[in-house]
Formats: sequence, structure tokens, C-alpha cells
Amino acid sequence: MLQQHYDRYTAQDQLVWKVLFDRQTALLHKRACHAFSEGLQRIGFHRNAIPNFEETSERLQKATGWQLEPVQGMLNDAEFFGLLAQRKFPATVWIRSMAQFDFIEEPDLFHGVFGHVPLLMNQAFADFLHVLGHVAAQHLHDAAALERLDRLYGFTVQFGLVEEEGVTRMYGAGLLSSSGEIHHCIADDSNRRPFDLATVLHTPYSEAHLQDLYFVLPNWEHLTGSVAELAALLASDWQLKPVE
Repeated sequence: MLQQHYDRYTAQDQLVWKVLFDRQTALLHKRACHAFSEGLQRIGFHRNAIPNFEETSERLQKATGWQLEPVQGMLNDAEFFGLLAQRKFPATVWIRSMAQFDFIEEPDLFHGVFGHVPLLMNQAFADFLHVLGHVAAQHLHDAAALERLDRLYGFTVQFGLVEEEGVTRMYGAGLLSSSGEIHHCIADDSNRRPFDLATVLHTPYSEAHLQDLYFVLPNWEHLTGSVAELAALLASDWQLKPVE
């Protein structure tokens, strides 16, 4: 099993974390959802040190029953959703260099830990991810079903927005961890639509570029209901349209 090897992080690595942490927390002021802001405080992340995975896992375990699983890079669907089904979140151990500061081709530690972990301190959100992993584990040999599960994950966990007290706030980790995505999302011509499961499932999704479309949840209960609704559809005779 891969380990973090905390002592191998250089002073440059720690500086990258600090600068990214400062920039994102400033950008997310009054833009991030309440659960993220609260989770960031409860998990104990701060600007002066890259989080230690063992310490973070202990806090997650006590709060919601989750833990971090150190990984080197991207996982396939079976590995990724399999970990979610076990309440383990795959966290990349490497952090971007200064040369990659504003663009990385695959998720690094800052995205995985800063972007995802605070929301895992919220029981409802953590349970949603757990159920999503279980549903996916039942359809690993069904490419069409996995495509829809990837889309639900992408348009919610990675780039989702939610209405809170009449204000649209960010909860997707791809937004929370990226200044470029935040600026793109808040632009006047940003394309936002009310969250509708059928539309989400038939909308192509990619992380290769800034998002063309963001879906806005009316409330958190809608997120929990979406995975249950998708599970029922996949278990029925519902026919998936060809992947676009």
C-alpha cells in the first residue's frame, strides 16, 4: 500500500501549498458553501503545512467514518468507486510544482485534499459519496451506467453549485481548488442551470477544459435524492440513451 512519506516534501512543496491555500481561501470568501467552510475549520487545515494524511484520516474517521487512501495518480473506475464504497477517499500524494501552479493535467494533493476533504466532514455529503460508490460497484461492467455515474459525480462532487440562503455557492472540488475555474464560473456569461438528474445524465462531461455548464442544486436534500433516483433507474428496465 502506498504511503505519504511526509518527510519527503520539500520546502518548495510546502510553499506551493501555502500560496495555493492563501489564494483559494481568499477567493472562496462568501463563495464556498457553508459545509466546506465549516469542514475546513474542523479538519484543521492551515496555510503553514501540507496536511498529514494519518492525522487527517483520524479526524475524518471520528467525524464521518471516512479515511484517506494515498494514491500516486489517476485510478480506473473500479478502483475509484471501490474505495468510495469502503468510505476511503483516494488522495494523491504528490503536489504540483511552481511551474504547474495554475494548470495540472491530473489531480494533485492540493485538489484532492483541500478541494475534497473538508466536505467529507459533513455526514450527509459523506454518505452521498458512500452510496454513489456502492451503486457504481454494482455496474462496473456496464459502460453506459458508469458514464452516467461519472457525469453525476463530475457535475456535483467536482463542479457543483448549491443554493444557500438565496445565494449560489460552490461545493465542487474542481471549483474550490482552482482559481481559473472560480473566475470562469462567476463570469457574467457563465452558463448555469437548475440541477435536473435527467439533464445531468445526458450531458457530456470532461475535465480537460474549463466547464461549459454548471448545475445548481436547490438544496442539499436534492443531492442525496439524486443518487437514490439513479440507483433505482439503473436497477430497473430503464434504457440509457447512447453516450454522446
